[in-house]
Amino acid sequence: MKLPKKILLGLAAVFVAIQFIRPERNLAAEPGPADLLVLHPAPPAVAQLLAVACYDCHSNHTRYPWYAGIQPVGWWLDSHIRDAKDAVNFSEVGAYPADEAGKKLGECADEIIDHSMPLSSYTLIHADARLTDPQRHQLSDWFNALSAQLAEPAGRKP
Repeated sequence: MKLPKKILLGLAAVFVAIQFIRPERNLAAEPGPADLLVLHPAPPAVAQLLAVACYDCHSNHTRYPWYAGIQPVGWWLDSHIRDAKDAVNFSEVGAYPADEAGKKLGECADEIIDHSMPLSSYTLIHADARLTDPQRHQLSDWFNALSAQLAEPAGRKP
């Protein structure tokens, strides 16, 4: 057997073998009491934008595409989701101190307006997450209002 054929067979064997090494899925059953939308219900349009443009990566429940079961793509997605949840996890916002939650939500508003979020690699595959400028402003305004509300000192309401 020629060397190139042996190399191809070896690579094929490795590819098959890595299919059995799968990351744990990010699939919470339902929103918990610390979830952003449980604590701070949003208007339906904003809630829909959050669901399609943010929650797949920034929550404890991801809608996985079919190709997530193919390794090493599944590993890449898992790493991406873990990094996103480290930045802000909307399923756990209630567990953050109010000032930290407010700061993170303000950063979300900024990243949406400057087109940093959602990531272009995400919107390439998820057309429903491609936000128009009015949608970006709607989502950003909601994040900013909530951020300001959380930044208010306890007991003092405007």
